[in-house]
Amino acid sequence: PTWGEGRAATTAPAEEGIPVNMRLCFSVPRAIMAARAGARYISPFVGRFDDIAEDGISQLADVVAAVNNYDCGQGVGIIAAAGRGANHVTQAALMGADIATVPFAALKKCVQHPLTDRGLDAFMKDWEKVQQA
Repeated sequence: PTWGEGRAATTAPAEEGIPVNMRLCFSVPRAIMAARAGARYISPFVGRFDDIAEDGISQLADVVAAVNNYDCGQGVGIIAAAGRGANHVTQAALMGADIATVPFAALKKCVQHPLTDRGLDAFMKDWEKVQQA
């Protein structure tokens, strides 16, 4: 659809109180226009930027800063969409994105860490020594 069609598809439901998620938002100007059109959420697809050798986190940071600086006054939520791993989730949280979406495999990586695994292994070995004593 054209931007005009997208704007109409955002404005009409927003005016009726229906929250709209403006997906596939790949530029700061579009993010600002989506916010001004009444979008409740804006979804830059972080991982897709990375897929085409652009820095998705940098693009997300620009969208977060611009929407916050522009102060559209509507409480627009930024969804860091299509994250590829724990670093995308971490960076999105640090820069103030409201939500991050990731595939389940990436979500599992968010709760795994080699130091946790080593610590648990050491604890279990120590526990076995206590039980043997």
